Amino acid sequence: MKLILLGAPGAGKGTQATFISKEFGIPQISTGDMLRAQVKAGTALGLEAKKHMDAGGLVPDAVIIGMVKDRLTQDDCKNGYLFDGFPRTIPQAQAMKDAGVPIEYVLEIDVPDSDIVTRMAGRRAHLASGRTYHVVFNPPKVEGKDDVTGEPLVQRDDDKEETVKKRLEIYHSQTKPLVDFYSKWAAEGDAKAPKVRKVAGVGNVDAITKSVFDALK
Repeated sequence: MKLILLGAPGAGKGTQATFISKEFGIPQISTGDMLRAQVKAGTALGLEAKKHMDAGGLVPDAVIIGMVKDRLTQDDCKNGYLFDGFPRTIPQAQAMKDAGVPIEYVLEIDVPDSDIVTRMAGRRAHLASGRTYHVVFNPPKVEGKDDVTGEPLVQRDDDKEETVKKRLEIYHSQTKPLVDFYSKWAAEGDAKAPKVRKVAGVGNVDAITKSVFDALK
């Protein structure tokens, strides 16, 4: 099973990626993990990436694709792999296609923006313990207070409504067009083109997982 998982921030990709990885015995590959591993190992690609990161710039797509190709040669990828959060842009998708990275499925977890804003903007955290709550779905016993210590809960900057909306804007402008990119490729009748599937990411987690597995049959 070789697939790319797409979905807006807060769509539940991480949860479903864990289930898919376990079901098919494949690694979940994120560019963040690859970058950290290559930088830590001091490889040529890692040093090149670190140079750009230290300068506050983005790591060039060519370096990322090099890391992807390197990662796919490792033993744990022999049954396949799951890309989570990559590719993010059309140039990255095109670079993967040009590099001949095999992909069987592109699966989009689709959640309306309004639901994502509700999900993320309602999160509250007790930073010292890592306990999290949600003002609607999992409220603390006392509003704004941690159940165990009674200390105040905070809303992380990433979960603030304006930040969530900004992240959604970036997703729609840069990453959502990937669905069209892969759909057009599939429509060309190319045997190497992946199958494009979409599942609704709203509702019961078990039901969403069943839809995901049904889509990958």
